[in-house]
Amino acid sequence: MSANNPGAQHIDSNVASAQALLADDKLPLHRKITYGFTDMSGNLLYCIISSYMLYFFTNVFGLSVGMAGTLLLIGRFFDAIGAPVMGILVDHTKSKYGKSRPWFLWMSLPFAVFVWLLFTTPALSGTAKIVYAGVMYILADLSYTAMSTPITSVLPNLTSDTDGRMQANSIRLVLGNVGNFFAVTFIIPFATYLGHGNDQRGWSLAVGVYSIVAFILLIVAFLDMREKNIESEEVITIRQSLKATKHNWPWMIIVAANLLYWTAFIVRNSALPYYFQYNLSDKNLISFFNGFSIIQVLGMASVPLFVKIFHKWGTTVFFLALTMIGQVGIGLAGSNVTVALVFWCIACIGSGSACTMFFGMVGDTVDFGEWKNGIRANGFLTAIGASFCIQMGSGFGSFIAAKIMAGFGFSAALKTQSAASLGGISFTFVWVPVIIYAISLILMIMYRKWENHEKVVTSDLAKRHAEEAAKAAQA
Repeated sequence: MSANNPGAQHIDSNVASAQALLADDKLPLHRKITYGFTDMSGNLLYCIISSYMLYFFTNVFGLSVGMAGTLLLIGRFFDAIGAPVMGILVDHTKSKYGKSRPWFLWMSLPFAVFVWLLFTTPALSGTAKIVYAGVMYILADLSYTAMSTPITSVLPNLTSDTDGRMQANSIRLVLGNVGNFFAVTFIIPFATYLGHGNDQRGWSLAVGVYSIVAFILLIVAFLDMREKNIESEEVITIRQSLKATKHNWPWMIIVAANLLYWTAFIVRNSALPYYFQYNLSDKNLISFFNGFSIIQVLGMASVPLFVKIFHKWGTTVFFLALTMIGQVGIGLAGSNVTVALVFWCIACIGSGSACTMFFGMVGDTVDFGEWKNGIRANGFLTAIGASFCIQMGSGFGSFIAAKIMAGFGFSAALKTQSAASLGGISFTFVWVPVIIYAISLILMIMYRKWENHEKVVTSDLAKRHAEEAAKAAQA
């Protein structure tokens, strides 16, 4: 057949060459690990912000809970601009290192320095102190966005091997959880140890040490990475990036559901230190409970099995429901720490696994955008679907937590809180997240229709790419 059809023989030859190149395009283990260093670095610092920012502002820095909540919300409006801009910048980046990789080099130092300054209390008072807090919070968040957006967008350029990508992403999530574990578990006792009774000094020194480690991890990741086929990457215009969202309903659902997820998650994390310090009268439980959050790795490891059984939408719904059950159990446990810890582990497994699903599904919506609009805007769509949701959800969650507690009369200046204040802290920590998670769950049920459509999208894109490759081979 090929003898009678030289064109077909030529195409077969090209296919064979492509398959040979693909066989050689394996991501080595050391590069999978150093890719994971990016998320480990980000979580090592950002999880301190997402878990303890409100607490630091009120109980260490010296702001009122209302003012702290307002600053946290204002900062997120800058993120609303920063995340999509960062996605567009990644799509437009052209350097010898690639599109995404150079951002780890450019942003590693600013990210580390700004987070350290954020947790450093200056000798200021009044308006000047508030302005300092607001500016540092915005700069730390923007630098995190500039560093975290390329984490998602760089993976397709590291290798064409889908199994290699999956393995690299799994290692990334595991190492990211290691970073989260060290951030939420040890930062308070480490700050207490270094401060010797001076919390402000202790937090500055402790976060400074964490920042140095994060900086080193990012530099190592940058040095080991290699982006493939960067010479052939097309530059996407801003107009094209925006067009990729047109009628991209699965992307819109994922963005809304993920934004709600992070809002609920941060409401819980923001209220957690107050709940254990005031409601259960044991500050040591803050780090103790947060330390057990590492158990969510078990849920993440089981995600592929659940997806085979329940599909992606069903798996996400299951883990969101599991998170809600854990939250309700904590509320019903009251002062029984053992029972509360069991349900806390259940909630952590659920929330960590649901988070994994959102990161995975936002990549599918990039395929849908290409299928629907003919534009593949990796940077822009993943920036909104991941970084934007994390940042805005963190702002909304911290603001909601602060305003509810302020409404119930909480004041960090009081060593003993009123019954109303304690009730407000409990409501914020336990029940508000349940309500928000439930809305996210409903949206994911709606996503079922679009997941069922993925086979059509994948098939059509494969045909398009094959036709384009054939035309290019014949040209």
